[in-house]
Order: sequence, then structure tokens, then C-alpha cells
Amino acid sequence: MRIAIVNDLPLAVEALRRVLALKPEHELIWVARDGAEAVALCAQRPPDLVLMDLLMPVMDGVEATRQIMAATPCAILVVTVSVGANSWRVFEAMGHGALDAVDTPSLGGGDPAQSAAALLAKIDIIGRMIGSPHSSARAGRPAAAAGPVVGAQALLAIGASAGGPSALATLLGGLPKDFPAAVIIVQHVDREFAAGMAEWLGRESPLPVRVANVNDTPCPGQVLLAGTNDHLLLRRNGRLAYDPEPRSQVYRPSVDVFFHSVVQHWPGRAVGVLLTGMGRDGAQGLKALRDHGCHTIAQDRASSAVYGMPKAAAAIGAATEILPLARIAERLTQLFAGGAGVVNGVRP
Repeated sequence: MRIAIVNDLPLAVEALRRVLALKPEHELIWVARDGAEAVALCAQRPPDLVLMDLLMPVMDGVEATRQIMAATPCAILVVTVSVGANSWRVFEAMGHGALDAVDTPSLGGGDPAQSAAALLAKIDIIGRMIGSPHSSARAGRPAAAAGPVVGAQALLAIGASAGGPSALATLLGGLPKDFPAAVIIVQHVDREFAAGMAEWLGRESPLPVRVANVNDTPCPGQVLLAGTNDHLLLRRNGRLAYDPEPRSQVYRPSVDVFFHSVVQHWPGRAVGVLLTGMGRDGAQGLKALRDHGCHTIAQDRASSAVYGMPKAAAAIGAATEILPLARIAERLTQLFAGGAGVVNGVRP
């Protein structure tokens, strides 16, 4: 993989060089000392992956991520001295399209391979993401929109990845405080950031947001966020669980795994939404939801920070509707409105 480093600290750059040297399949193609230089170099010599620091002179990593994803999009991994201490900046960078974050490895004593393990694992996962084959299926024409989703058991299932934090904040912020459905979100995020992201999203949402726990029962008006590196799913008894299987699934937690569990085990009505993200996780799951009779929505190209996951869904006809982010909350409010009407395409 062709990799670039963006960091103004010589010691950090050297630590990253040594980590990449442990894997001969990785090639360091350039080093930038600040975000502005990185934006320019990405245009001249596009890398497969950028290792992006957050705090730098001239232009910080958040703004650099925004400009790179707007002009010359590529995979970006935030690598900074203390991810925990900079969690809000991490969420901002992920909102602009960064895929994940990890602490900068140290040059101190001990086993270099052990110190590098976390970073190399993240790089490996991203390598498999961006190496995923693209579907050649043609996009189907969106079907006619269904009417309101009504009933005591209503579920909104949302999947997101790169660009997801800010998209989720916009979507949740547009829902009414009396939203009548349970909301469950699977966002590709390391377990280290899940609790902080739930708190951050809760500031933007009129609905309470927290991390999903084992044996939680989805409740109307509550937002639950997948909170581990295992897959969140629904069990037959309607309660939530985490499962490491399938271990072969590169996306952890996987949107596809959760969406398929909704098809299998959710007893009521459901709407599926697939937001911005790299790769194609969630596309097959959204298709399964639509085939099951659920209304499904994919974010459109223009409003997506990374048009990968929703594009894959559109290509296989998984979306009942393809909408700009700014219209999704309003549409969901209509779909979950009370009263008589069409339920997932069928009159009650």
C-alpha cells in the first residue's frame, strides 16, 4: 500500500517510518509537515492511505482531512499522540471522512513489533476495506415511497462509516423529541471512541443517546449506538447482543450483520438507512431489508463525505429512496408518523 505521513514532529515521523518498515508491502511515498502541505501533495501524488496527525501548524488535521476528501479523496487514518485527549477532534475528522484513529507508536524501549501492533492492525483493516471489489450491478430505479410506518414496535436501523459522525448528528438533530421508534446505529468506530461518540451525538440530538449493552431491548424514543469491535445484532428474543462472528467480516461492527438480524428477528416494522461510508458494508443488508418489505433510504452522492456504502446500495437496488442528508430526518418523521396508512408498502 502507498502510504503518506502528515506530522510536524520528527520523532513521530521516525516512529511511523519504523512501523511501516516492518511490513515490506507498505511503501512510504511522502511526508508532509502540516495539513496544507498534505493537501498539495495529495493532489500531486495521491496515496492509498494518509496517516494524519491532528495538531499541526499552518493547517490542522481536521481541516486537512476536509480538504483532501473534498478534492482528492483517499483513505485517512488519524494517528495522534493521544486519541483519548483529542476525541472531539477525532469525531470532527471522522465527520469529514477519516476512517479511524490510533495513538502514535512510541520510540521507547520494549518490543518494536508490539508497539506497532495497533497501528499495523488498523492499516491492515483499511487495506482490506479499500481493496474490496465493487459491484458491477446496475442501479435500479427507486420504487415509489411507502406511507407511514405505524405500530407499537417500530425500529429505525442506521448504518454509517467514514463521514458518519457529522451525518448522524445532522440526522438525529432533525428528529422530533417525541420520535415514536427505537433507533439503533451501527457506525464503524473503534470501541475506544464509542462512549465518547454517544455523548457527542447526544448533544446534537433531542433523543437520549447511549452505547448499546448486551440484553438491551430497543425502546421508542431512545438511540442506541454499537459500542464494541464485535458485531451488534438482534437475537430471537428481541434483545441486543454482541457476537465476534463472522470473524472474517472486515467491518467491525458490521452494518450488514445488524441489518440481517433485523430481518430475521425484529417482530415489528422497520426502516433502514445507509449513510456515508467507504466500502460496501450495509448494502446487502439494506437489500435484505427492502426485500423483506421494509422501507429503505440511502444517502445521495452530493451530500456524502464518502460515497461508497450508499453507492453500493444504490447499485443493487437496495434503496427505496435515495435522498440528500438534509431531507432524511424529515422523511423519517413522515414514515413513522402515527395514524392509519400504508405500513412498509402494505395496508394494515
